[in-house]
Amino acid sequence: MLRIRAGRVYPVTAPPIEDGAVLVGDDGKIAGVGPQSVIPTPPGTQSLEYRDSVLVPGFINTHTHLELTHLAGRNDEREFPQWIRQVRTLKEGTSAAEFDAAAERGVRDGWAQGVTCVADTGDSGAALRALSRLGGRGIAYHEVFGPDPAQLEASLEGLQARVHELRRFSSFRAGLGVSPHAPYTVSAPLYRAVAEYAARDGLPIAVHLAESREESAFVRDGAGPFAAAWKARGIAVEPRGVSPVRYLESLGVLRRGTLCIHTVQLDGDDVAVLARAGVGVAHCPLSNRAHGHGAAPLAALRNARVPVGLGTDSVVSVGALDLWAEARAAGLEGEEALRMLTLEGARAICLDRVVGSLDLGKQGDLAVLTDYPPNRLTTLLTAVAGHVVHRLDSPA
Repeated sequence: MLRIRAGRVYPVTAPPIEDGAVLVGDDGKIAGVGPQSVIPTPPGTQSLEYRDSVLVPGFINTHTHLELTHLAGRNDEREFPQWIRQVRTLKEGTSAAEFDAAAERGVRDGWAQGVTCVADTGDSGAALRALSRLGGRGIAYHEVFGPDPAQLEASLEGLQARVHELRRFSSFRAGLGVSPHAPYTVSAPLYRAVAEYAARDGLPIAVHLAESREESAFVRDGAGPFAAAWKARGIAVEPRGVSPVRYLESLGVLRRGTLCIHTVQLDGDDVAVLARAGVGVAHCPLSNRAHGHGAAPLAALRNARVPVGLGTDSVVSVGALDLWAEARAAGLEGEEALRMLTLEGARAICLDRVVGSLDLGKQGDLAVLTDYPPNRLTTLLTAVAGHVVHRLDSPA
C-alpha cells in the first residue's frame, strides 16, 4: 500500500483538505482520502510526506502524438497542408525502433509533468507498446488513412490487422482505439466502415475534426489546398455543402466514445450536434494558435455540456508539452484549470469512473506538486495506480 501525506490535498470533487493524506491499496485503488489524522497506516505501507506540497489527481493529456517526440524543431513549414506533408515525410524516415524510443520518452516526459494518462493518436503502435512496457495509463488510437474510395478494402483490412496485432499490448490501463484521421485524409466509405467496425468491436474512436479553415473549405465547398491535393492524385472531390461536424454526423462517426480533436471551426449548430452525439472534445489551444487556426469556442462547448479536456498535440506543433501552459492559453486558472486537467479530461475520454479525481474506489493516479497553482510546474512525485513511477526529489 502507499500513503501520501501533503500540506494540501485536492480531491477535485470535494473541497481541498489541509494537511491531508491519500491511501492507495494493493489493488491500485484509492482506499482512503481525508485529513491525515484519520487516514490509517496499515502495516507494511510505504509512507511518503510532502508537507509543503499539494497532492492532486494525475493530469490527463487528451491529445498527444508521442511517437513524434523525436521530431521537435524539425518542421519549419508555415502553411498547414505543407506542414502535414512534412510530418509525413519525417515519419517515413523514422524506424520502428526510433518510434518506440520516442514514445517511451514521451510517456516519461509526461510523468515528469504530472501526466498519468494520455489519449494518443498515431499509426506506428509505439505509444501503446510504451504504455504497456512502462505500466502507464492511456488510450492509444491507431490511425487509418485512405482518401481514395478505391483504397477502402485495403485500408480497412490493414487497420483490422494492426488492431489484432496490437491487442496483445492492451490492458485495463493501456486501452486501444481507432482513429480515422481527418476529413481530408479519409474517404466517406472508409469513415462509415471504420465507425461500423469500432461499434462492432467496442473500440473508441478519435478524429481530428473542424481543425482548420482549409478543412472546412474542403468539406463544404470541395475547394482549397486539400481539394487540390486530392485532384492531383486523381481522387474525385465532392462538395458536401455542410460543416465537417455535420459531415461526420451523417457518416455515423459521432457518438459516445468518440473523441473530437481540436474542433475550432464550429458554429452554434455544430456545438449542438456534438452535445447531442455525446462526444468528448480535446481542446489544444497552443497548437491551434501555432498553426493559425483560431480559438475553439470553449465557453459554448462547456455551456452545452460537451465534456472538454485539454491536450497538447505533438512536440512538432508546440515544442515542450505543458498542460498548465495550455490551461493558461485557454483562459483557465486555479481550481478551474485543475478540474479541466483532471476530471473533465477523464470525462472527455470516458474514463471518469476510473481516474480524474481522488475518490474512493478510483485508481490511485496521483501527482505531488511543489507549487499550486504553479507559475512553474515542478512535479516531485508521480504515481500511477499506487506505484511511484517518477520522482524528482526525496520526500521532505
